[in-house]
Amino acid sequence: MIEIVPFENRYGKAFKELNQWWIEKYFVMESQDHKALDHPQEYIIDNGGHILVALSDDKPVGVCALIKSQHEGYDYELVKMGVSQNSHGKGIGYQLGLAIIAKAKACGAKKIHLESNTKLKPAINLYYKLGFKKVEGLNSPYSRCNIQMELLL
Repeated sequence: MIEIVPFENRYGKAFKELNQWWIEKYFVMESQDHKALDHPQEYIIDNGGHILVALSDDKPVGVCALIKSQHEGYDYELVKMGVSQNSHGKGIGYQLGLAIIAKAKACGAKKIHLESNTKLKPAINLYYKLGFKKVEGLNSPYSRCNIQMELLL
């Protein structure tokens, strides 16, 4: 049974670890990663964003965040979605995605976006399943970004 809860400081280490492993497996940690993962309270939550944590037996197995978007026309950017390697294939990413989209709607958002890399095929398929569509033309602070997607809420 998966329970999805709001971020608390006690989940800070898990938030970092659940994202750092996949970033370092496929890419290189960048300055934006360090800001968000080392200081989630200050960088994300204190700036109007949200982080959700998926728990299995009270242990964090997945995380996902919304940050206020820097792009005109978008309310939030979906960022830092990570699921533990041992929990892949159990639908946790989908549950987190639905929960973070519901959170964006509850906050009055009309449109959200995300940035990713097509090398992450399961993630891209998840985003399409959640209703995201590919867009182009947004500037990205990440060198690894080669696909951008949006969702109308």
